[in-house]
Amino acid sequence: MQLGKIQFLLSALFVFTFAFAVQAQQDKSQRPSPHVTASDNIGDTKIVIYYGSPSVKGRQIWGKLVPYDKVWRTGANEATTFDVSTDVIIEGQKLPAGRYALFTIPGEEEWTIIFNKEADQWGAYGYKEAQDALRIDVKPGKPAEFAEQLRFSISTKGEKAASVTFAWENVAVGFGIAPAK
Repeated sequence: MQLGKIQFLLSALFVFTFAFAVQAQQDKSQRPSPHVTASDNIGDTKIVIYYGSPSVKGRQIWGKLVPYDKVWRTGANEATTFDVSTDVIIEGQKLPAGRYALFTIPGEEEWTIIFNKEADQWGAYGYKEAQDALRIDVKPGKPAEFAEQLRFSISTKGEKAASVTFAWENVAVGFGIAPAK
């Protein structure tokens, strides 16, 4: 009889833990890395970036928590998404209108920024290079002002261009974007 009660209690504990985990996944406001949206327009082109914003929390980020030379989701939780309402030119290369997963490959001297056609992914675990719509290589800026939380910003330059920058810890990386003509 005792074994039956223990099995019942363990089963109940498992169900409760599972239900709590599912609810936490659904309620994104309860996550330690809150979801944030950065958006702006360049003329008729709407740009929306949706990402999980992790914190440094005293950790060494680059080369440790986020390894160099490996694909990173560029945020926390689900892959960061990058939406553009019209075709755009990013660092001289065309990206069709649409919704993309935004991945990066951090490097000490150069970063690869990846726009992947599979927007709805958890992290970079299902990343497939064959689904890349565009890859660009950029150099990170000089050591940036410390950013405790990852943040994306879009700075418009009139109706014809903008720059997208993301910063975390002491690194800032960016790229230029313009509507395709």
